[in-house]
Amino acid sequence: MATLDTNLRVLRPSRKAPLPGDVFAVQVPDSSYRFGRVIRDDATWTLAEGAGPAVLVYIYTVRANELAVPSREELRPGGLLLPPMMTNRLPWTRGYFATVDHLPLDEADVLAPHCFFSASRGIHFDADGHMLQSPSQPVGDFGLHSFRTIDDAISDALSIPRANT
Repeated sequence: MATLDTNLRVLRPSRKAPLPGDVFAVQVPDSSYRFGRVIRDDATWTLAEGAGPAVLVYIYTVRANELAVPSREELRPGGLLLPPMMTNRLPWTRGYFATVDHLPLDEADVLAPHCFFSASRGIHFDADGHMLQSPSQPVGDFGLHSFRTIDDAISDALSIPRANT
């Protein structure tokens, strides 16, 4: 199997299922860490029958030179680097996301409502797959992100050239 070139560094592969409240780290090319948080493990990413749930994550602007867990205040929606994203467990099993702590979620930690845009339908949905009458910021994509598209989104947000594909 060929290795994929990514800007995110492999930290620590894990088979443990991510849980809401888990804080995870990603490492970017300058060797600094960025942090994210699992918000839900049962998000709806498609209206297709039989599709399994997605892991809804936030990725924040907070930066650190070591794996020290940021303060709770730095892990709030006002500090998002990217709109909320839905993914599967591959970022953890491949080691790109490394769980570093668990902080139970409280109301101030979560956007209400989550808003995702379906480009194919031209409609906004919430994280349960319900249509929204009007969008609310920030707007994510209604779909499943791979570790590669997350890598590209983080790279773009940090003005790092994308990894070769």
